[in-house]
Amino acid sequence: MGAIPAITGRDEFHALVVRTDYKDDRAWQEVVAALMKPWGDGQYEAQVHVIDDRAWAEASTDDVLAAVRTDEYLSVVFLADRMTMEIGSHALLAVTTASREEFEEEEDYEALIEFGHEFRTVPAGVHDVHANLNIGNMGFEEYAEEAKKDPEGTYRSF
Repeated sequence: MGAIPAITGRDEFHALVVRTDYKDDRAWQEVVAALMKPWGDGQYEAQVHVIDDRAWAEASTDDVLAAVRTDEYLSVVFLADRMTMEIGSHALLAVTTASREEFEEEEDYEALIEFGHEFRTVPAGVHDVHANLNIGNMGFEEYAEEAKKDPEGTYRSF
């Protein structure tokens, strides 16, 4: 993997989806189609900033996090990784961008990651997760906990 390009032009209200697996273009097209559907019972237009650049092929979660750390308005990034392309639900990997250094109190950070730094979400869940984290309506840990309750470890909806 070469140098990862900077992410530019993302509106703070758009969810960030980074494609890291390039083995199945058909699966990717299915993911994108699902991401672009209206959400919230069809009342909201999908707002997604998609990174589809082979420079990101095989990028690790740490690589992606390092590239997005400077975006102060981003609390979660979604990865379309190998598993996303292989499983029928096309669940993306939702990863918190928060780091320990951002918290004054250790217990606040520990509460955020109580159920892990990441979880899977179906494409329809991307909008719900991003929007609610963006406005502070819910916390990352609440979505991670909900995903943990699912037999496949995937957030689907409340």
